[in-house]
Amino acid sequence: MIQIRKYIVNFCMIAMIGAVSVGCGSPSEEQKSSTEINSIQTTPKNTPTTSENTKPDTKGTAVSTQKYTDYKGHSVVIPVAPQRIIFAGETFSDLVALQINAVGTSSNWITDTVYEDKVKQHTVDVGFPINLEKALGLEPDLIIIGSTDEKEYEQLSKIAPTIMFDTFAPMDERITLLGSIVGKEQQAKEWLAGYHAKDNKMWDELDAAGIGNDETASVFTYYPGNRLFVMASTGLSQVLYQPNGFKPTEPIQEILDNKTGFKEISMELLPKYAGDRIFILVPVPDEAKRSTEDLLKTAIWKELPAVKQGHVYSLDIVKSGSDALTREWLIAELPKLLKK
Repeated sequence: MIQIRKYIVNFCMIAMIGAVSVGCGSPSEEQKSSTEINSIQTTPKNTPTTSENTKPDTKGTAVSTQKYTDYKGHSVVIPVAPQRIIFAGETFSDLVALQINAVGTSSNWITDTVYEDKVKQHTVDVGFPINLEKALGLEPDLIIIGSTDEKEYEQLSKIAPTIMFDTFAPMDERITLLGSIVGKEQQAKEWLAGYHAKDNKMWDELDAAGIGNDETASVFTYYPGNRLFVMASTGLSQVLYQPNGFKPTEPIQEILDNKTGFKEISMELLPKYAGDRIFILVPVPDEAKRSTEDLLKTAIWKELPAVKQGHVYSLDIVKSGSDALTREWLIAELPKLLKK
């Protein structure tokens, strides 16, 4: 198993190249979760309403429930308004954006993030993979995992209702769905409206400064083993590639068209993928950092137009995630980075 958060935050999908990580979800952005309330569903985007079904909690108090079917097909009865959630996935801050304090997660998903200080005081580290004894001790009423490991799912389901959550889905889809799962539909709408208002304002300001006007951009990072990746639909790339933002280069657009989040490339292919502006995600492992430093010394790198024009920007990979609060942080920081 690869400790993804400790190595490369929100680079979870890379682990699936050589191993299956229990911290990862499916990379497909086309698969949708569905929610049923009393077996009634009006449209694919329907959000739950309070169910008339009730069952007692561990203290004997009646709890309203809803039937939910996750994107992997697990049907489970969950609380309409869960109070003790364990969320184990790289988009942990999606829950924080809805003003919900999870009782547990893996420290891998919060350490060194832009939102660590907001959650570390009240969120217990349940380990990576999840320690079943620790999870049981927190008495959760709902467990949400980014993992697609069926064995882990089966074990956790014995502790509390458990659902698999597609952490690779587009942010708007994730936040909307999560709001319906935890009974925070209105908060989800308000947060997304606020985010998009800030996002549009950022691009308007950059456009006025002559940045992003039909320019292309590329995001690269190294992984241990001297493996160079171009990022397409994950983390920072999701912020950059917007209708009013930067455009992907043609090879990156092909990756996006194939519904793939990233692609491993050789150094020799850099000129093909490099855009007018280049973003380098600084990795955590020393080996990957050395690979990055070596790249910057090569003739191939020095001959790239973006490099010659000084349009290269570095960002710690732990601050380039796809989660809600990191995305919000990025749209505040991106103008500062680009205007240096």
